[in-house]
Amino acid sequence: MHLFDKFTAGLPLPAFLAKYGTDGDRAKWGRAHEQTTITDVQRQLLGKFTRRTNVLVLVGAWCGDCASQCPIFERFAEAAPAIVTHYLDRDEHADVQAALRINGGNRVPVAVFFSEDGHEVARYGERTLAKYRQLASQLVGESCATGLVKGNDPLQLQIVQDWLNEFERVQWMLRLSPRLRKIHAD
Repeated sequence: MHLFDKFTAGLPLPAFLAKYGTDGDRAKWGRAHEQTTITDVQRQLLGKFTRRTNVLVLVGAWCGDCASQCPIFERFAEAAPAIVTHYLDRDEHADVQAALRINGGNRVPVAVFFSEDGHEVARYGERTLAKYRQLASQLVGESCATGLVKGNDPLQLQIVQDWLNEFERVQWMLRLSPRLRKIHAD
């Protein structure tokens, strides 16, 4: 399977939530989006992204980790028009779910980054290092996050930064790619 073929089957976030989310899911994602912020420094960095970055995100509308992390991607896309996100429902696309297993299990969210012409660049998910550090320090608790986001929570701010680091890494991979530099004559 060529994963980029699934990119066009994915939906922009509002359409995804309209199709797959319950009223409660949409409310949870909406609250998370309202609480998700990026700093001026992060916004300036994102504003310098020049290479189109197609991001296919495997998600579940019901998933708390997805509700708390995917609005981060939308904030990035607002600041960087070169970022295009499409969301794919994990349960409806079992073939993609199987291809993107992490540690032998079905996990979400998983982001797959593609170049403008459909070459896979990177995969990242399901949780960031900051989140795993926090979970490890607790050793107990819920197996699925609630999706509740506090905009000024230090953990959430670090999760935003962890994701931004991956988006930036992908942008540099695309920007410095000899193949794409030849296409763009830069």
